[in-house]
Amino acid sequence: MKIARNPSFLIRLIYAICLAGASFNHARIVAAHGLGWNYDGLPVFVCVFWTALTFVDALAVILLMTKPLLGLSLATAIIVCDVVVNAWVGTRYGFDVASFVAQALFLVFVISTVSIAWRFESGRPLRQHARA
Repeated sequence: MKIARNPSFLIRLIYAICLAGASFNHARIVAAHGLGWNYDGLPVFVCVFWTALTFVDALAVILLMTKPLLGLSLATAIIVCDVVVNAWVGTRYGFDVASFVAQALFLVFVISTVSIAWRFESGRPLRQHARA
């Protein structure tokens, strides 16, 4: 498989690397504070969501490599929800600006590239533009 002919693998690999890093960060927090940590008093839904990302991010990494369409769907859902939740938390409790910007940029990358990977994985490659 050449990446030039099928950019889906490279796109999925980039997603997987980013999500593996995110899962590692969440796992460090769980290792330090336990599954029930309240993140210094944040609402329960935020705490449950952030803790769940430890496992959901890792699942997305596996699916991106083994079941590409499921992995692409899950990765897209994760980053959309993560940015929405983190924006809500940021407006109420304050932002970790660097982390939020990184997540927002990853969201832009995912939204900009997921359709390319999806088309290749579903057997509908992008058409080459005809030259005038």
